[in-house]
This record gives sequence, C-alpha cells and structure tokens, in this order.
Amino acid sequence: MSTLEIRDLHVDVANPDESAEPIHILDGVDLTVNSGETHAIMGPNGSGKSTLSYAIAGHPKYEVTSGSITLDGENVLEMSVDERARAGLFLAMQYPVEVPGVSMSNFLRTAATAVRGEAPKLRHWVKEVKGAMTDLGIEQAFAERSVNEGFSGGEKKRHEILQLALLHPKIAILDETDSGLDVDALRVVSEGVNRYRDQDNGGVLLITHYTRILRYIKPDFVHVFVGGRIVESGGPELADELEASGYERFTAKAQA
Repeated sequence: MSTLEIRDLHVDVANPDESAEPIHILDGVDLTVNSGETHAIMGPNGSGKSTLSYAIAGHPKYEVTSGSITLDGENVLEMSVDERARAGLFLAMQYPVEVPGVSMSNFLRTAATAVRGEAPKLRHWVKEVKGAMTDLGIEQAFAERSVNEGFSGGEKKRHEILQLALLHPKIAILDETDSGLDVDALRVVSEGVNRYRDQDNGGVLLITHYTRILRYIKPDFVHVFVGGRIVESGGPELADELEASGYERFTAKAQA
C-alpha cells in the first residue's frame, strides 16, 4: 500500500515578466491518494490543476511556498525530479515534449534502467515492450522513431501510457490525458490506465476538463478544483452534476 499525501499546499509560478513578483496559483490543497484508488480532479481553465501536477513532479518554475507533499511518509519536496520518479511518482504530461535524435526504444530502456536501478535483461525487456505496445495498439516500428517527434496527439498520449505500463510507478498523475484523443484512442488509452491500476494496484490522479474519459476510467473520488484549491469532493455523481450544470455553483462557493 502506497500513499501520496498533500497537505495545505501553496504554490507560486514564475512570472513571465522576470522583474515582477511570482504568480500565486495554489491556495491550500489537501489531497490523499492511496494505492488502487482513482481520483479525478475537474475544474475550469486556469484553476490550477496542471500546477498541482507540476508541483508534485518538481517542475523548476513552480515554487512550493508552504505545505507538504509526502509519498509513503517520505518528503517529496526534498527530492530532485529523478528521485521522485525513482520513488514511484509518474507524470503523464498534457503536452509531451519532442526529443529529436533519441529513439523511443533507447528512451524507454534508459528510463526503466533509471527507475529500476539496473538495466532490464534484453530478452525479457524486448518481450515486455512488445506486449505493452500490442496492448496499446502501437506498431513495432514506432519504437525506432524519435521521442514524440512528428507524433499525432493520439500517438503522444499512447506513448505516455506506454511509459506508465513499463515503469510501474506507485502513483500516476495524468494531466489531461484525454486531450486531443478521438473515441478509439480514448478507449485504448483508458484501457491502459485501467490495466495499470488493476495489475500494479497503482494510485491514479486523473486531471481532466471533461467527463467523457470517466465513462472508461471509473473514479472512486471526484474533486472540484476552483481558484487554486479543492472546493468540493464526492463520488462519481459529482462528475454527473458537472456534466449537467457546469462549474457555476462551485465558482460561487470558491468566491464566498
């Protein structure tokens, strides 16, 4: 059993105007994610959802000004980005970056070696990668392409879930993994997330604008994020309310 615990988290982001003060984004976030649980965070644009994911992962432009993040009791904020990954945190980014000149196969094996602490045996690794790619409907030739270079939106998101399948983190943070996916790709990606949760007993923190992905990935908890904090939490029925009525009630609550 693993636990990601976030307490009274406040985060600033660097101002594009370097002479100006940082911009305050997160305003006291409290959240606990356990192994085997799926938490959906939903909120309007600009509410701070992605900032939360970057703060957990250790993005250098995001400064935690107060509060705590722990994984199994260990202080995440004292870890470097690579140490967080080795500890069991994984971030699927909303906008995965291109890495020209680095093949997918080399990237994946290097990442697995770093996280596992030793290089996977080649024969076993090839079988493992082929199986994960088949599960996600990815052609084998995909492995020799440069990381995300010239990929479609759907290909980038499948690659993120391929990493998830091979790295076996304790907690997976998925930042708008459904963005830009057609119906078929959404189903395949969702099946990959469900497979990770069921086989690895991983905890999932799913950040999304829309309820459509929740038809495939059933959340145990739904959190409404407005104004840099969680203003209400509940079960799947909360997502149904958002689908029917939008964020107006929650925006008013945040401003009260």
